[in-house]
Amino acid sequence: MSLTGASDRSVPATKIEITVSCRNLLDLDTFSKSDPMVVLFTQTRASQEWREFGRTEVIDNTLNPDFLRKFVLDYFFEEKQNLRFDVYNVDSKTNISKPKDFLGQAFLALGEVIGGQGSRVERPLTGIPGKKCGTILLTAEELSNCRDIATMQLCANKLDKKDFFGKSDPFLVFYRSNEDGTFTICHKTEVVKNTLNPVWQPFTIPVRALCNGDYDRTVKIDVYDWDRDGSHDFIGEFTTSYRELTKAQSQFTVYEVLNPRKKCKKKKYVNSGTVTLLSFTVDSEFTFVDYIKGGTQLNFTVAIDFTASNGNPLQPTSLHYMSPYQLSAYAMALKAVGEIIQDYDSDKLFPAYGFGAKVPPEGRISHQFPLNNNSEDPNCAGIEGVLESYFQSLRTVQLYGPTYFAPVINQVARAAAKVSDGSQYYVLLIITDGVISDMTQTKEAIVSASSLPMSIIIVGVGPAMFEAMEELDGDDVRVSSRGRYAERDIVQ
Repeated sequence: MSLTGASDRSVPATKIEITVSCRNLLDLDTFSKSDPMVVLFTQTRASQEWREFGRTEVIDNTLNPDFLRKFVLDYFFEEKQNLRFDVYNVDSKTNISKPKDFLGQAFLALGEVIGGQGSRVERPLTGIPGKKCGTILLTAEELSNCRDIATMQLCANKLDKKDFFGKSDPFLVFYRSNEDGTFTICHKTEVVKNTLNPVWQPFTIPVRALCNGDYDRTVKIDVYDWDRDGSHDFIGEFTTSYRELTKAQSQFTVYEVLNPRKKCKKKKYVNSGTVTLLSFTVDSEFTFVDYIKGGTQLNFTVAIDFTASNGNPLQPTSLHYMSPYQLSAYAMALKAVGEIIQDYDSDKLFPAYGFGAKVPPEGRISHQFPLNNNSEDPNCAGIEGVLESYFQSLRTVQLYGPTYFAPVINQVARAAAKVSDGSQYYVLLIITDGVISDMTQTKEAIVSASSLPMSIIIVGVGPAMFEAMEELDGDDVRVSSRGRYAERDIVQ
C-alpha cells in the first residue's frame, strides 16, 4: 500500500517495517494499568487528509508496551511521507475514539525514523495539555526478500520458581538484534500455567521476522513468569542465531537460561533452568506469481446477489437498475474485479451463479442458479459473457431472498476438493448488498474450505452496513465454527 495514494510513481518502493514501543504512558485505569494500543495514520499527498493505516495489538496492564504487530510501509526516498501515531487506552466496553481513552500522539516523517541513529527514534507523546504523556520509540528496518517460514517447538526444564503459592507460568519472548545493540521483539509464545517444565505449542514465524535474512544475526530469547497485573517476572535469557537454530533439524539443542543478576550475586549459581529446542523445520513460502509461473491454473467463479433487498431492477433506485446509459452497481463491480482476475485464467470460461431469487419455470427459490440457465455447463465466455448472462437473468428471475452464501461457497469447495497436486486454484467472487442470512452456515463453509486451494473475494455494493462481512475476513481474528478455526484466511 502506498503511503500517499499516488498511482504514477516510477521508482519501485522499498518495504520498511516499523516496530513500535512506548515508555511511561499515562495510567488511566483505576485498579490496574492502561491497556495501550497504537494507531498509525498516513497523510495523502493530494488532500493532506489523515487516513488510518493500521493498528497494533492491545497489550493489557502496562505503561511500557513493546508491540509485536508491525507496520509495513512502502518507502519512496524522493517524497516526504508524514506519519501520525495515536496511542489509546483500549477498554472493550468503550469506543477508542472517546477523548478519555486518548493517551497522546506523535507526528514525524518516515524518513526521520530511517535516518535516526540505528534507524531508531524516540519522540515525546503530546496532545493532552498539562500532562506528560510519555514517549514513543520507533525502529525501522528494510525488509529482505527472504520468504522462508520456520516452524519450531521448545520446552523447558527446571525453571526458577517465581510464584509464592504455585510454581511459575512461563512464556518466551523472541527478539532480533539491531546494529546499535538494541533488540526488536519478533514473537511471544503462549503462557503455560503452573509448571517449571513447560512444553510450548509449535509455532511458525517468517525467517524475515526472526533475522531478516541474516542467518548469523543474534536472536535473544527471554523467559518470563506471567503475572495477571502485567508485571511479569524475569526468569532468565539465552541467545542463539538462525543458523544455530537450524541444527535442531538433526538433533535436540539445549540452552542454559541465565539470569545476569543472579549470576553476579551468587558464586554457586549455575543457571535458572534450561530450554530445549525440540524441532525446527523450514519451508519456502511461495507467492501467487510463483504458482502461476509453475503452471497453476486459476479458476474464477462469480456469484451475484439477486435478493429483493437490492430493489426492483426496473426502478432507478435499485442496485440492479438496467439503465440504457450506464451499468448497474453490480455490473460495475463485476467489471472492475473480473477484468483483473480474468487475465490469470487461461481459458476465460467462468462459471457464474445467482442466489436468492425465484427461478422459472417452477418459481422456486434458488441459492446457486446458473446465470446462463444451463445447469450442465454454467460457464460464460469472459467477463462480457458473464455480464450478458447477468442481464438476461434479471429479465427472467424474481428477486426474492433470503441471502445465503454457504451453498455457492460449498459448490466451489467441492470442485477445489478434487485437486490436490497444486495444478488448480479456485477464486470465488461474491457480489452482494451486504445483508447475509446464513452467517453460521457460511462460517462453517469457510472453515471447511480453508484447507482447500480456494479463496473468496466478497465485494459489497450499495449503502448497506457491511460490519457483518468483516466477521468473515480473518485478518485479525481467524474465522471459527463449532470450535474449529480456519486453517488460513481465505476471505478478502
